[in-house]
Amino acid sequence: MLRAVATEDAYANLVLPALLRDAGLSPADAALATELTYGTLRRQGTYDAVIAIAAGRSVDLIDPAVLDALRLGVHQLLSTRVAAHAAVNESVSLVSEVAGRGASGFANAVLRRVTERDEAEWVDVIQASARSDDERLGLRTAHPVWVIRALRRALAAEGREEELNALLEADNAAPEVTLVALPGLAELDERDAFAETPRPYATTAYGLRGGDPRAIVEEHGGRVRVQDEGSQLVALALVGAAAVRRGERWLDLCAGPGGKTALLAAEALQHGASLDANELVPTRARLVRSALRPVPLNVTVTEADGRELAASRPGVYDRILIDAPCTGLGALRRRPEARWRKSPADVAELVGLQEELLANALDALAPGGIAAYVTCSPHLAETAGVVETVLRSRSDIEELDARAAIVDVAKSPIDLAAPIDGSGHAQLWPHRHGTDAMFLALLRKTGETA
Repeated sequence: MLRAVATEDAYANLVLPALLRDAGLSPADAALATELTYGTLRRQGTYDAVIAIAAGRSVDLIDPAVLDALRLGVHQLLSTRVAAHAAVNESVSLVSEVAGRGASGFANAVLRRVTERDEAEWVDVIQASARSDDERLGLRTAHPVWVIRALRRALAAEGREEELNALLEADNAAPEVTLVALPGLAELDERDAFAETPRPYATTAYGLRGGDPRAIVEEHGGRVRVQDEGSQLVALALVGAAAVRRGERWLDLCAGPGGKTALLAAEALQHGASLDANELVPTRARLVRSALRPVPLNVTVTEADGRELAASRPGVYDRILIDAPCTGLGALRRRPEARWRKSPADVAELVGLQEELLANALDALAPGGIAAYVTCSPHLAETAGVVETVLRSRSDIEELDARAAIVDVAKSPIDLAAPIDGSGHAQLWPHRHGTDAMFLALLRKTGETA
């Protein structure tokens, strides 16, 4: 699994479940394998610093397959209850399989040096070599410095910079598996064998008591599925932002993999609206169609560049969801490898795409129509920056209060800080809400031009 992440740009949360099913592991063994995989990926930067000291060389000079095995071994030694001799022996055997006996001797020496200190002692050692406070924080919390600075700026935009440590800790905690029960099509309560009490905010969200979520998805025919509560809230907020008129046309512009599309489809079915969906990548478009199967609504799924599709349909839609491609820094709990895979250069590239998607989507709105601009990232360049840039040249668009829209659909009070710039944006947070860090801006076309 670690090799697939490193060499194939795979995401553990997408690939690992299938690998575990194919291996036929017991629930206990599957849980251990999951913890080892996610824990190793999550703390990779910290472990690389430890390995570099124990090996006496930069990790860039270590064979990648050997390095992955060493990371796995270090995770077991420093962050689990696996016996040290077992962790060393298993890791050395793994290195022998992937790189030969010569490399196994090197791995044995490195791991035995690691056993000479516990986790706290190693953290002190690696922090001593840091060149700045942010680098020390990054080594301790396993976050790249650029990510730490981006998260601090996003919190500071709400006047809550002091929450940074809590956010970084939340990023490193395994999230609860959250389910969505598609409204009008499925219901869960405490009597359900799989569901805990409902989640605090979204009326459609439930926690998973334990076990494989695949079982409950199959039991309910896909009308119950895994979906973060934050993702549910932003979709429900778009629907609840204004009264729905029968016959409205809705569009999910960047629909893959289809979780929000299915929720919107269920809502459209209840309100007498229609829904179109678009996804550029064919494999993700297939996932969208699969997600829509349980909903008895005829949804057309196109495979086009969202910018071009929106530009070709001016004034057509009453509600548009733009769940824009982003860095995914808001979902580091679920995709821990993303923190090591992304760079500031990715942000610059994505921002241009995000601005074009939003600008063209606004053109596709009918007068009075509402667009929801959503990212699973709190990075200000991808969120407030995109909205501000696009609105600068649009006198026909007004921003709605996204925080109020979320409060209106939430079933219990929710702490949404007001941005200090006075905008109407809403930002969810793992440490504050137990959700992914979803950003939401709601924009309405007034029909007026300068």
